[in-house]
Amino acid sequence: MTRVKVLLLLSVLAVAACEPVQPALGPDGLPLPQVYKIKPSDEGEIAYRMLDSVNTLRAARGEVPLTLNSPLTAAAATHSRDMASQNRPWHFGSDGSSPFVRAQRAGYYGKVMGENISETYETETETLAAWMGLADTRDVILHPEARDLGFAWFQEPSGKIWWTLITGG
Repeated sequence: MTRVKVLLLLSVLAVAACEPVQPALGPDGLPLPQVYKIKPSDEGEIAYRMLDSVNTLRAARGEVPLTLNSPLTAAAATHSRDMASQNRPWHFGSDGSSPFVRAQRAGYYGKVMGENISETYETETETLAAWMGLADTRDVILHPEARDLGFAWFQEPSGKIWWTLITGG
């Protein structure tokens, strides 16, 4: 009899473990954000996931694909770290530099089409979806003259991520 009770209890526990875990909800009824912690092993893939996603969106609009550009990526990385140090998302560096100046400093001599920035705990694809939801940031991604992409981030120990995307041509 004890054996049957133990088996029954184990069965109930196994079934209970199969139920989906409901995320914690905020006061607005929406799920609370989860921290997206970027592991060192993921760093090499993130920029290429963004590039592939951007190029898929561009192809759907009949635009040419972008190429990941090292100088633009360096400018994006510098700006992401600088925004974190200033603790505010904005397009000007702590030295007053614009995206155009930062790209030149990094060795990019093409035309900068635009820069998208974000301060979030979201993944790169969630951030891209947010950018595509606004006309001005969507235009940077889909700019018809763009040929180059710079993309980088800085993640604070708390998990907050400062994303920067720059397009050029």
